[in-house]
Amino acid sequence: MDEEYDVIVLGTGLKECILSGLLSVDGLKVLHMDKNDYYGGESTSLNLNQLWKRFRGSDKPPESLGPSKEYNVDMIPKFTMANGALVRVLIHTDVTKYLNFKVVDGSFVYNKGKIYKVPATDVEALKSPLMGLFEKRRARKFFIYVQDFEENDPKSHEGLDLSKVTAREVISKYGLEDDTIDFIGHALALHIDDSYLDKPAMDFVKRMKLYAESLARFQGGSPYIYPMYGLGELPQAFARLSAVYGGTYMLNKPQCKVEFDASGKVIGVSSAGETAKCKKVVCDPSYLPGKVRKVGKVARAICIMSHPIPDTNDSHSAQVILPQKQLGRKSDMYLFCCSYAHNVAPKGKYIAFVTAEAETNNPQRELKPGIELLGPVDEIFFDIYDRYVPTNNHEVDNCFISTSYDASTHFENTVTDVLAMYSRITGKVLNLSVDLNAASAATEQ
Repeated sequence: MDEEYDVIVLGTGLKECILSGLLSVDGLKVLHMDKNDYYGGESTSLNLNQLWKRFRGSDKPPESLGPSKEYNVDMIPKFTMANGALVRVLIHTDVTKYLNFKVVDGSFVYNKGKIYKVPATDVEALKSPLMGLFEKRRARKFFIYVQDFEENDPKSHEGLDLSKVTAREVISKYGLEDDTIDFIGHALALHIDDSYLDKPAMDFVKRMKLYAESLARFQGGSPYIYPMYGLGELPQAFARLSAVYGGTYMLNKPQCKVEFDASGKVIGVSSAGETAKCKKVVCDPSYLPGKVRKVGKVARAICIMSHPIPDTNDSHSAQVILPQKQLGRKSDMYLFCCSYAHNVAPKGKYIAFVTAEAETNNPQRELKPGIELLGPVDEIFFDIYDRYVPTNNHEVDNCFISTSYDASTHFENTVTDVLAMYSRITGKVLNLSVDLNAASAATEQ
């Protein structure tokens, strides 16, 4: 271990593994360590016995739930947008060859006590029971504007400069009702609260376009894809990539301690009496608790069921977004469901998650509106975890710390953090203009 590295990465969570892979591909000498004896850190996947041990303290789940090894329960469940940044990273690094994705069956939104399919195009807007007749026409016009919008073609801008005009102003031009704005902003553009309304509309419109293009990509029932056997496959795929490019992996390294010189700059990492020297450290918040601050908590319920979520057209995999306004909350609530169709549970079993940014200290009560939509559950586990953001100046200490995972059930915000970290570490922007068709072979219909 007594060697010098360009970068030492601590923790094998998804963010750290993607960065480790990207930096190795760039030709940097990378050492990747984890204090745990398993991959994934916070974003690991557990089998049934591990799930039981973690939440119930005993190793013995009931036999009626089926074989433990057939469960792959993600601790940070998130779907991937088919044309999104994560897929571009997977193609850019050629990690797609290690993974097999399958399209997610359904994308839904909660409105006035009911679950509806999210309409994503002008045609779907006209069919959607979410809106009345006149509102459908207004929404259709707005969807056509978004579909036709091209940043480089001023003719498609209809006189609006989206780098200056706010999302609220663009929406008001089309006279859309509050409930329509709710599902467009939260279930299509995937904003986690309403602060986007008063920001420049470019990001909002691009997010809507991403949703529609991702939906069209595989002609499935949703714009999302998800790996067979769950997300635990992702960190391991990036770990393999890093190893191919000469990266070194060490699991089960207790007391990983980051060492600094007198000026506060990182000089290496020590573990069990050995020190590896390095120029930079990349890690999750748990490795440098003195350089992060707590900004919130995520509450989640993990449920094992014997049926799909009701009113989701019997979808074997689905996301349901419950916009904040519908529940009188400050941020959205999310339902995530996957099943034996993605090889994450035995035949006939479904795994459902209800997640939200915690606004109280009582996850049971707070998540109730989401749990009630699930119907009967075989087992339910409640959990709450803290969210941290870095407070250090990386230019002073050369430490690059990821932010904790948010409550959303999609990867868009996670990848934004990874790409920003990559730019801070390397001083360059990752080029993600890739041939998206390269991933189609890795995606199973």
